Amino acid sequence: MAGLTPSQTVGPFFHYALTDDHTVSELASPQTRGQRITLRGRVLDGEGRAVPDAMIEIWQADAEGRYDHPDDHQDRPRDPTFHGFGRCASDERGCYTFRTIKPGPVAGPGNTLQAPHILVNLFARGLLKQLVTRVYFAHEPLNDSDPVLGLVEDDGRRATLIANAEGDGSYVFDIHLGGASETVFFET
Repeated sequence: MAGLTPSQTVGPFFHYALTDDHTVSELASPQTRGQRITLRGRVLDGEGRAVPDAMIEIWQADAEGRYDHPDDHQDRPRDPTFHGFGRCASDERGCYTFRTIKPGPVAGPGNTLQAPHILVNLFARGLLKQLVTRVYFAHEPLNDSDPVLGLVEDDGRRATLIANAEGDGSYVFDIHLGGASETVFFET
């Protein structure tokens, strides 16, 4: 009788299969309307070590708060030069970078207005399913009334969803997969 097959984790295959020829880390063209920003950070495991082979995907609205999606029927002009999707791999230090625009507020449930945010899907070794979170921006007035951000009642946990501004137009958003600083992830 043969022995049991040892367990295996999923990946790492994102660098090889999904990022080399499909990296989209520059989301805005010179014609794109809106405030140019850089979103950067690190992907870290539960012990604070870099995750060097994660794949980060982002999806966001344009500066007017519209998505480049056929189901977005808001009565606002859509920027035809902005598609709102990006994908890149983390490097050997767990770092990632996107150059994009700051999104506008978008319509939320029950005629509410959601604070400007960027949706994030994270794929990494050992995960059978992607992790989903959001990036909000520090000092954004609509953060206080955002219906999704408001679901996170603990201020310490809520802070894991906030990107902090740096003086050069950059926002820093580190993604912690576990530990005391674990990022809030949403069910899909």
